[in-house]
Amino acid sequence: MADPLHALKMDAAALHAFLREEFPQVSDLVEIEELVPMRLRVVMPVRQENLRPGGTVSGPTMFTLADLGVYLAVLSMIGPKALAVTTNCSIDFMRKPESGVDLVADVDLLKLGRSLAVGDVRIWSRGPKCRHVARATLTYSLPEA
Repeated sequence: MADPLHALKMDAAALHAFLREEFPQVSDLVEIEELVPMRLRVVMPVRQENLRPGGTVSGPTMFTLADLGVYLAVLSMIGPKALAVTTNCSIDFMRKPESGVDLVADVDLLKLGRSLAVGDVRIWSRGPKCRHVARATLTYSLPEA
C-alpha cells in the first residue's frame, strides 16, 4: 500500500506546466527525466551561455540546476505552491564538467516537514566518464498550508 504522506501531488507534466505559468524564465532550462516520491532526476542541456572563460560550465549554472531540481522535487510532494523558497544552500564544486555534454542532477529529499524541506543533490556530466562534478544541500522554507 502506498504511503499517502509520501505520494506525488504533481507529476512531470504538471511541474512543467507550473513552471511555464509561474516561472517562464526557467521553464525551458531543464527536463524531468525521472520522478518518484521524494526523488527526482533533471537534465540540463549545456548551452553556450552556460560556459565561462576556459569552456567550463559556470558555477551559477550548476547552482541553478541544483536549486531548480530541489524546487521541483519539493513541489512534486506539496503541490503547486510558488512561495516555497530557498533558505540555505551549500555547494561543493568537485571537478570541471565535461565539455559539450548535458548536466544531470539527482535530487533526494532528505526531510519534508511542515515548514522546511532539505534536499541533497548530486550533479554529474552525462559524458563518457559520467563523473560527479558538484554536490549540494539545499533547505527550502515551505509556505503555510
